Amino acid sequence: MRRFAVLALIGGAALAEDSAGAARRLLARYCTGCHGPSQQMKSLRLDRHEDVLKVVTPGRPDSSLLIRVLESGAKPRMPMGLSPLAEGQVAVLRKWIAEGAAWSGAEPRGQHWSFRPLRRPPVPPGEPNPVDAFIRARLRQEGVEPSPEAPRTTLARRVHLDLTGLPPSPDDLDAFLADTAPGAYERLVDRLLASPHFGEKWARHWLDLARFADSEGGIQDFVRKFAWRYRDWVIDSFNRDQPFDQFTIEQLAGDLLPQATVAQRTGAGFHRNTVTSREGGIELARLRFEQLVDRVSTTGTVWLGLTLGCAQCHDHKYDPISQREFYRLLALWENTEELDMEAPLAGELERHQRYVDLYREQRQKLIAGHGIVPALREWEEGVRHAVAHPGQRVDWDVVYDKYSKVVDHGPRILHTPPGKRTEREEEALTDYFLKNADVLGSEKTGPLRLKELSEKLAGLREKYPPLSTIMTFEERAERHPTHVRRRGNYDDRAEEVRPGALSFLNGDAVSNRLELARWLVSRDNPLPARVAVNRLWHELFGRGLSRTTEDLGAQGEKPSHPELLDWLAAEFMDRGWSRKHIIRLIVTSKTYRQSSAARKELAARDPDNLLLARQARFRLPGELIRDAALAAGGLLMDSVGGESVRPPQPEGVSDLQYSFKWTETPGQARYRRGLYIHTQRTAMYPLLMNFDGPDRTVACARRETSNTPLQSLNLMNDPVFVEMAQALAARLIKERRNAGERIHHAFRICYSRPPSPRERDLLASYLEKRKSAARNNPGFAQSLPAGGFTGVDPAEAAAWFGASRSLLNSDEFLTRE
Repeated sequence: MRRFAVLALIGGAALAEDSAGAARRLLARYCTGCHGPSQQMKSLRLDRHEDVLKVVTPGRPDSSLLIRVLESGAKPRMPMGLSPLAEGQVAVLRKWIAEGAAWSGAEPRGQHWSFRPLRRPPVPPGEPNPVDAFIRARLRQEGVEPSPEAPRTTLARRVHLDLTGLPPSPDDLDAFLADTAPGAYERLVDRLLASPHFGEKWARHWLDLARFADSEGGIQDFVRKFAWRYRDWVIDSFNRDQPFDQFTIEQLAGDLLPQATVAQRTGAGFHRNTVTSREGGIELARLRFEQLVDRVSTTGTVWLGLTLGCAQCHDHKYDPISQREFYRLLALWENTEELDMEAPLAGELERHQRYVDLYREQRQKLIAGHGIVPALREWEEGVRHAVAHPGQRVDWDVVYDKYSKVVDHGPRILHTPPGKRTEREEEALTDYFLKNADVLGSEKTGPLRLKELSEKLAGLREKYPPLSTIMTFEERAERHPTHVRRRGNYDDRAEEVRPGALSFLNGDAVSNRLELARWLVSRDNPLPARVAVNRLWHELFGRGLSRTTEDLGAQGEKPSHPELLDWLAAEFMDRGWSRKHIIRLIVTSKTYRQSSAARKELAARDPDNLLLARQARFRLPGELIRDAALAAGGLLMDSVGGESVRPPQPEGVSDLQYSFKWTETPGQARYRRGLYIHTQRTAMYPLLMNFDGPDRTVACARRETSNTPLQSLNLMNDPVFVEMAQALAARLIKERRNAGERIHHAFRICYSRPPSPRERDLLASYLEKRKSAARNNPGFAQSLPAGGFTGVDPAEAAAWFGASRSLLNSDEFLTRE
């Protein structure tokens, strides 16, 4: 036992497969390295067969050192410092050793299922929809019957939520139920696919992958004023069903396309969503390196479904990715320069052209009136001297350190002669100088009245705002060298590498970002199509055909229906990379339209519904819960696109943020969809955070679903949800005449179905009790929020307000059935 100890336990369990494969996966996942006092035992690796045979006696598990240390009660024990392996896991290893400890059952390196060339498998006979053909062939093989089709009301709510993220209105529901001609459901699907809200719903998932936010991150977490332009681009891309290959190319290299349009350059803002920092202690070279690492890792997660980031420090342990290849990929971004490019919105350019000359004239007049130019040039020279002679004057060093962090491209602007700077660059440097000129001394700066000038210039900019911009990239003229970093340390350089991609996927010829994007979506690369359709499936069934949508590599989960996954991936490419085509194919299948009711006979046999003998039932994400509640109350402002909004939130949340205060958006805009809520990385909107929204610092391919008391408290007590319940109550009182009609109307609004007799009786009884309590206790009714109930009996209003809160907090309202 004392001869070696496991270094780490990283979780997971052996998959259901042959003994060799199960044992190999178990060892690789649990036992990541061993060390011992003897030279022979140094760096023992239990994911290598030759090392395993040092501690295993084939055919004799009781004589194997591995089994003895796993089962030993002595200390230290394996795994060191952690809980022992489960009895069933040790049994897997025992069985494997008893069978001879062969290694051949595992897939050879590089031959993992997701790395194999993509071939369209034959469709099993018997069903017109290929999705059903594959699913039902497996069900027949397992001797399991599929579930019946869900009721039409359930189908309507399901497909509305899945395709647009919004529940059907009573009028929408009536129109669908009234259409009894063949193809009614298919016609509904086509209408929803054509809805402008389709792009909003599906953009939400992509923005998780893009780690989109309205702020930079870091301690100061400054707002990115025009970040929303990228969000609008994504929404538009989904709505017009932009082919996924072009969608990919524009996001990774839109700025490199010939005669690139503003839209293509906007798409290239995908990797401008990287977290940055303006903290004084940040070293710019290290920050840039970390951003490049993030861009490589995110590209791997989003398009390849691989954990490329694992190769930053060493060769990937499980997938055929070397550390050298990681830095070859990083070299593709080494020459990129962040660029905020003027891209006027509709009507802006004409207005700007009318006042730009006047703005320039007045700005120069103000600057000349204060006589700051000599002091400004002296300040510039002092800062440049500090750069060339660090340590001579600490005060000037501090000025440069702050300047280089706060002013975008500050070092480049500083070293560009004044006459060769753009107007935007000269303004940025001048505005910074006005607030940070103290280093020159009060004798020089006092007479210039710099604070007064700064305020005047700020007022001038408010009167004549600059053109809107987009966040994109441009390429540097000269290529900067890229080096492998030993152990991932940015300042520990090893060999120089040239740009390239993954050798095992034939990416050696890739030399720039445009070639990278084209390589990703080439017919010879099997991963992106598999990854993309697996995520589409995840959005429609609550889990992918492979559950690990973020990782289809060796540590990912094997797909439950590999032939179906490959058929969908091939169909995706053959049909012009159309996402709407694949989505329509899935949602019109019998598999999708099944009831989601649990079945006792499958509870033990298929608890995770891998066979898809029924539909899935899962809680809506936070954004869609809010959207559904706004729609129920008739408050939803459903305009598509535009700037982010700041709806009300509990007091004190924004106080936690360093440099940003939450100012509520006035008017109807506060009722926009959850997709448009301002995302401040260091102070996330509480509703989205409580309902498992990602922090948007790294790509999120799959949100977790938790159940916590905070969620209930949020829905019951958040001022926004109180207002929504109040609006629903007022709507019911206004739109229907009596309690029976209102109860029926409430169920159709909230659940897209009529109430059962029992539900009707329960709610009617609740309303009577609530009215009685309000009438017997005037203070009870007076505590009701005032708005929306003009001319209504307070007891009636109190009763329906309570009922509305109950309806909006029910499991059925929060769940996609």
